Amino acid sequence: MSVKSVLGLGAAAGLGAFAWGALVERKLFTLRRVSVPVLAPGADPIRVLHLSDLHLAPFQHRKQRWVRALARLTPDLIVDTGDNLGHIDAYDALASTLEPFRGIPGVFVNGSNDYWAPSFKNPLRYFMGPSKSPEKVQRLDIDREHALFASLGWADLDNSASTLTVNGTRIEFFGVDDPHRGYDKLEAASASLEGLRESDDDAPTGSFTLTVGVAHAPYQRILNSFVTNGAQLVFAGHTHGGQVCVPGFGALVTNCDIPRRQVKGLSVWRRGARSAFLNVSAGLGTSIFAPVRFACLPEATLLTLVPATDS
Repeated sequence: MSVKSVLGLGAAAGLGAFAWGALVERKLFTLRRVSVPVLAPGADPIRVLHLSDLHLAPFQHRKQRWVRALARLTPDLIVDTGDNLGHIDAYDALASTLEPFRGIPGVFVNGSNDYWAPSFKNPLRYFMGPSKSPEKVQRLDIDREHALFASLGWADLDNSASTLTVNGTRIEFFGVDDPHRGYDKLEAASASLEGLRESDDDAPTGSFTLTVGVAHAPYQRILNSFVTNGAQLVFAGHTHGGQVCVPGFGALVTNCDIPRRQVKGLSVWRRGARSAFLNVSAGLGTSIFAPVRFACLPEATLLTLVPATDS
């Protein structure tokens, strides 16, 4: 076979892969199910729906219908790790998409695309490290989005802490605002958690409390701080699972400093003698300026928290 023929086949394969990623795979929404042994012996299971990186645009009706249908799972808790908006006019679409979850307790943190509208970026720059903020960008209405979440009854964990009792288990949550833009304030989150622990008289003596950390972007400084503060389970998103992966190799980039092997899915994050389960969602969307996924299906995650077995 001639060099010309080989180059032609390579170009055709590349175009085919791009067409698959742009036209098919980015719309193959999937539900990942995992079990996490973090509860006290004898505790009732807790079903947690983890949503992340919707990057929602008003014309993405298929995605909206798919997310709405997740309410049929009847989760006990929603965790939203940010980047919900993908268009300046997506507020009504987001409200409609999340309406079926009204009445289900939830928590959320911001991602950069909850503050700023998407803009074109050279995809090759991701190989040079985490993406930088563009010079010209349009600000979104973060207060409008937060009002929507408040109407659903979801707690804001941006550099803050909160508690919920779910199926008999007391859960203390703490989280940070978007680490990718440097909006996180770890000291404030830690102080809020400590204040919560000092002032909360509702928990009976000796009762089990699950500590959960929530962030949009899983930078190592965030994960280390969460584990140091006693987190047993951490939720994050942002990475898109690499978005474009190589079969047998995995993600090419993470858009933060987390190791590639932990770019998506459930793993364990260790800090000294402590550790926590870490669930990084590959997310449900992409930027409207880079609408392609390859070997990395868009996802939501249903985590079933169960009692830890005695070792």
